[in-house]
Amino acid sequence: QVQLVESGGGLVQAGGSLRLSCAASGLTFSEYAMGWFRQAPGKEREFVAAISRGGVIRDYADSLKGRFTISRDYAKNTVYLQMNSLKPEDTAVYYCAADRILSSQTVRRGSNEYEIWGQGTPATVSS
Repeated sequence: QVQLVESGGGLVQAGGSLRLSCAASGLTFSEYAMGWFRQAPGKEREFVAAISRGGVIRDYADSLKGRFTISRDYAKNTVYLQMNSLKPEDTAVYYCAADRILSSQTVRRGSNEYEIWGQGTPATVSS
């Protein structure tokens, strides 16, 4: 059974940090680029970050550069999102997604490119 399971969300004060994890199972982890998306209440889902199959290429939403870091651990089949200096506007449900892409050096931002999705983990940043 192919699945992605996110964890690590919660309630944090502005300026704090959270580390989200996404454990993948039932798939060949190295064949997928991995991405994080988020959806705030009343808003559309938006791209947050992505990391290539090879782990070398990383892409971030422009507004998040410098605060968020994506990484992956092949031994644990897990992708992480380290979120620092959190702001109330970062409050959202965060989703992990997998993109089976041929190139090991490419990442994509479009949610429709990602075939597998987790159930999401909520993160709330209080002011």
